[in-house]
Parts: sequence; structure tokens; C-alpha cells
Amino acid sequence: MLQTVQTLSGEDCPTIDGGTKPAEALPKFTSKVWPVAAGMLSIALGKSIPCEANIFVDDDTKVPLAIDQTVALVLMIFEAQDAKEAEEAVAG
Repeated sequence: MLQTVQTLSGEDCPTIDGGTKPAEALPKFTSKVWPVAAGMLSIALGKSIPCEANIFVDDDTKVPLAIDQTVALVLMIFEAQDAKEAEEAVAG
């Protein structure tokens, strides 16, 4: 998916692995591009990533996240959504 984003942006894409930090390693992969990448990921996974969720940089420390960290964060977002939906189904 990140390779597609880079291609659509007309940028090169180095080899990506779990330790790659896209915000550092990918040319012109900036906060303007992150929402597009997150949206593409949402579509690919069939789950919603909230617009306000920054999955590429830690909100508190402003340190870029590695792919493995982004995966863990996205899984936490999805788990929280699933828990909320289950709670609402029981209450509703």
C-alpha cells in the first residue's frame, strides 16, 4: 500500500520492512499524504481508521512510527472499535 502511495505521488519507494519508518524513509511522505495512506489501508482492510488517528507518528512524542508499530496501533484501534460495537449491541 505504501508503495502504491509513493507511485501515485511520483516518488521512489525504498524497500519496506517492519522496522521502516515511513515518515522518515519515504520521500515526501508527509502529514498531507498520511490521511490518504490511512484511507487506502482502511479500504483494503474493510475497517475504519478515524481521520484524527495519526498512525505514522506518535501523537505524544512526535517520533515517527515503524511499520510494526503502526500495525500494532491499527490493531488497537480496531479492537477498541469492536469492543464499542459489542458493548452497544448488548446495551441496545
